[in-house]
Amino acid sequence: MTASSILAALRGVALGFLLALVSQAPLSGQSPAPAPAARPISLLEALDLAEQESESVGLARFEVDRAEGERRRARSGYFPQLSGSASYQRTLRSQFSALQDEGTDSAVAPPPECARFAPRPGLTVEERLDSLESALECVSNADPFGDLGNLPFGRENTYRFGLSFSQTLFSGGRLGGQSQAAGAGVRSAAIGLTSARAQLLLNVTQAYYDASLNDRLVDIAEATLVQADTTLGQTQLARQVGNQSEFDLLRARVTRDNQRPIVIQRRAERELAYYRLKQLLDLPLDQPLALTTELGDTSLVGEARLAAVVEELPGDTSAAIRAPVRQAAEGVTSQQGLLRVARSQRFPQLVLSSDFAELGYPENGSPFSADYISDWVVSVGLQLPIFTGGRIRGEVEVARANLEQARLRLQQTRELAQVDARNSTIQLGAALAAWEASAGTQEQAGRAYQIAEIRYREGISTQTELNELRIQLAQAQANRARAARDLQVAKMRLALLPALPLDAQGAAAVANAAAAVQAAGGAQVEQYPTAAPPQDRFTGVTTSTTQTGVVGQ
Repeated sequence: MTASSILAALRGVALGFLLALVSQAPLSGQSPAPAPAARPISLLEALDLAEQESESVGLARFEVDRAEGERRRARSGYFPQLSGSASYQRTLRSQFSALQDEGTDSAVAPPPECARFAPRPGLTVEERLDSLESALECVSNADPFGDLGNLPFGRENTYRFGLSFSQTLFSGGRLGGQSQAAGAGVRSAAIGLTSARAQLLLNVTQAYYDASLNDRLVDIAEATLVQADTTLGQTQLARQVGNQSEFDLLRARVTRDNQRPIVIQRRAERELAYYRLKQLLDLPLDQPLALTTELGDTSLVGEARLAAVVEELPGDTSAAIRAPVRQAAEGVTSQQGLLRVARSQRFPQLVLSSDFAELGYPENGSPFSADYISDWVVSVGLQLPIFTGGRIRGEVEVARANLEQARLRLQQTRELAQVDARNSTIQLGAALAAWEASAGTQEQAGRAYQIAEIRYREGISTQTELNELRIQLAQAQANRARAARDLQVAKMRLALLPALPLDAQGAAAVANAAAAVQAAGGAQVEQYPTAAPPQDRFTGVTTSTTQTGVVGQ
């Protein structure tokens, strides 16, 4: 290769570099928009931010408040009920108006005043008969209704101020059943809140390490592209001096060009992973993030935040402490309370009640000028169903069937929880084994590629050997990064397992158990399973995307 040809090649490279700079330079009069600074964020900061901004956790908190209100309303039947009332009535026309008009008509002469009849024994019989007939005639001409105008009937203005009191003396178990069902709803809502927090922490952890993994995969793909481009440059120089054939040059160029779509694909996957993380953190999608927690940092699993989520749970993975199992157990308790409510309809209902009222009928309409009179009654009411056409029996049978279904769902959920716990343990063991197996592979592959690159540059090795070792190095680096991500997610899942919902296979059982609580009128947790259980695109393991939300009646 002559010096002129080398200078020509260098001029061509410099010209291409200058053209690339000119094509990327901004036009005159325009200043490039400053890129927003990347926000550094660690995994713990992401967990804090997600819990503050999470809609699902907020819904679960309000569901607990709603369940507390339901329980307070159910327990209110044990206490006396006292209410006050005040009313004003203006009578325009009543059935007593004609009688009152009759006594106040000015066109009619007022009735004569009749003196009290007193017998006079000294008079003759004729005179005594005349006086008796006169007294009777006077009485017949007087007001036959007496002083009706002073009675409350048909008065124009009526004020009423009253108090009503009632106390249930015996309900046949209805109040106890309602309180039992409402209490189960409160406990189920509290479990749902813990489950929502745990699921959020797992989702954020998985999204965070997915983004970190995609960062690593992009770096690997770009490094592989640089290596392929370096190999192409060496092959071009060797071709120009006659040490390489045209076939080797074409193969190096094809290898370099085939790596570019991989880099583009890795970058797109990284953007999607970051979008998923920003969506969980409720951050703007155009906000750049800089992840500060490394994939290999395994010390975060024992943080106090994770312990706070499951602080009330033992440190094991038994099925009895799993959140779905406990929710199913609360569903059984709720149905037992509903059965008590249905059976209580067969017993009499005994209620003590009292009404006290102050009544006033002022002439001028002012409530302060009336003379009030009191009206106070006390009563004891007994209500006993005699014939209902089979309604009570049907409701009891329905409640008993719901109770048996809730018990079967509890057993089914317990079995699924046992399988899910074994699955999580196996996943952690497999992830740990993969992490340990990939410990020295990456260093060995990197050392082998360095040797192969030197051998190829010295003309000892072939391009096929170099490409093969490059592929092995990229695969070893990717396997190491994926093993770190899988280990982190598996450890986090096992730490949060007592509070996590079941996977997609057990979502139907949990939803049925939650429906049992919903029938009680208390708080309940509804599962939203996806149409099909997704698989992790890095490990191929089916993961749970069931999100815990809270619904009301």
